[in-house]
Amino acid sequence: MTIVRWRNLPTFTDMFDNLFEGEQNRLSNKQYDCMPAVNILENKEAFEIELAVPGMAKDSFAINLENNVLTISSDKETKAGEETNYTRREFVYGTFSRSFTLPKTVDSEKISADYEHGILKVKLPKKEEVKLTRQITIG
Repeated sequence: MTIVRWRNLPTFTDMFDNLFEGEQNRLSNKQYDCMPAVNILENKEAFEIELAVPGMAKDSFAINLENNVLTISSDKETKAGEETNYTRREFVYGTFSRSFTLPKTVDSEKISADYEHGILKVKLPKKEEVKLTRQITIG
């Protein structure tokens, strides 16, 4: 007698059905990660934080500074009561919050923010004494 290894491979239709079934479960359980992507830039004058948050309005953001920690958050939710029957839905909005510990070189009184073309930019100017540089000669 020979023992044969049995492999129950899924068919293409099974994989296709499982793909959509898993997506529906994740949507209904709100397991999507709503964390926006972030870039942090630095130049001689300032730091700049860029968040990719397309499709949102300026008034949906809250930017707070407390104990040298900058927190950017939003509470935009997916519109309730939509009767559209999606085959696939990836535009999911939810609550997010990102926090950044600021370096001591940031002038917290001059922080500003701008939202344009789906990018939220928070400018963090450096303090004047930090921007000053000079050449020191060796004697």
